[in-house]
Amino acid sequence: MSLSYKTRRRLSLLVLVVGLPLYIVAAVSLTGWLDARFGRLPIWAELGVYVGLGFLWMAPLKPVFTGVGREDPDAEK
Repeated sequence: MSLSYKTRRRLSLLVLVVGLPLYIVAAVSLTGWLDARFGRLPIWAELGVYVGLGFLWMAPLKPVFTGVGREDPDAEK
């Protein structure tokens, strides 16, 4: 099932305004839990965790963001 351009635009805005801040809170909470459980990670490992989590959120949402910045293909010219 393919999403229309307007639906993808609205969904991408919702993801960026609501979902991304929630994901950031979850990522920081996860690293805080890792810090409490195993002690402070080395700086390179902590950077790797943050970079990995940064890429992880966008992998399943790539179809939603694809083509959103372009002109509406269904609009009349």
